[in-house]
Amino acid sequence: MRDTAERLLASTSAAVDEVVAAAHRGAEYRALLDDPQLAAADRHMSKAYFRHWLSATLHNPGARVEPCVDPEVLQFARDLVRRGLDMHDLGSWRGAQHGAWDLWVDACFAATAAVDELRDLMKVSERSMVTFIDDSIAALDQFVEQEREDLARGASAERHTTVQLLLEGAPIARALAETRLGYALTGTHLAAIIWSDSADQAATLDAAAEAMMKLCGAARRFTLNASATALWVWIPADVVPAAETAEAALATRPGIHVAFGRCGRDLEGFRRSHLDAAAAQRLLARMGSARAIVRYEDVALVSVLTADMAQADQFVTDTLGELATADPVLRQTVLTYVRERFNGSAAAERLFTHRNTVERRLARADQLLPVPLSDNAASVVAALMLVQLRD
Repeated sequence: MRDTAERLLASTSAAVDEVVAAAHRGAEYRALLDDPQLAAADRHMSKAYFRHWLSATLHNPGARVEPCVDPEVLQFARDLVRRGLDMHDLGSWRGAQHGAWDLWVDACFAATAAVDELRDLMKVSERSMVTFIDDSIAALDQFVEQEREDLARGASAERHTTVQLLLEGAPIARALAETRLGYALTGTHLAAIIWSDSADQAATLDAAAEAMMKLCGAARRFTLNASATALWVWIPADVVPAAETAEAALATRPGIHVAFGRCGRDLEGFRRSHLDAAAAQRLLARMGSARAIVRYEDVALVSVLTADMAQADQFVTDTLGELATADPVLRQTVLTYVRERFNGSAAAERLFTHRNTVERRLARADQLLPVPLSDNAASVVAALMLVQLRD
């Protein structure tokens, strides 16, 4: 058991990827998988629990393993409670357990070919792992119940519940919702999701939200703590700030990201704008992009294209050909040229270069493209944005 645990500990990250994949196949709560930060926290939980059991087995094989009380796991549970989700996702728990057990069985068969020894190894291991999972569920349940009681005594519980009802499109009187939220639901709304790369940077989230509000020329905002490292924000604004302007406003706050939805009106606009922002945030996670600002209106087509990453990769290859791996300056010139409505002079001004330079770059791009830009502009722009997000 010690030898097997030691080998698996050395390859924990790869092993956890398999465990998480198994867990998510049985997950009941799509809200968890659709939120990149919750999905990352779920992965951390699987990794923490797996390493905890392996480490305990390494030091005391076969003994009862104490539940894991990793602080980040407890924060994950707290965030789920705030969002109205339930840790009783036994499909996910059992999926993770089955994935871990499959890995352990393969490692056991590699460790010994002696039938009697293998039988004892499997029996002791199975009893230890199942008991650890049961004890961990019980311990986390106790923590979650306490969190629910604490949350129920605070005003934030009502605000979270109200927002969830609005986002789900549930029937709720406007006046009641406005009273609970302290925010007018009439007029135009711009939703944003603001998050940090780590808990260490989370202290600056509210300052970032304030900066985005001022950027929109608004005097108020509604803010909800979605998790320890994320805020959901709604601003009464009818224009989405330019990405470059928003990036400049965040220049002194590295590690902070903002996803903007589109502006919308009244109750449906409050809901739709947030769903747009969430889709833009998920796109960055799928692409592994470190971009600080993303606007849904800029990436809507790319968001659809990347629902299947394999197809997205093929789309880029088919559409861009050699341009996909060409000089980034060449790709940026093509993007700017199209965005400036095929106006070479305007593109040159935007790029701070001469028009003749822009024309030479465009001619070179046409040589690299499978189909000339003029015959396939929409697809070329979408593919270039996809490549740009990855860069």
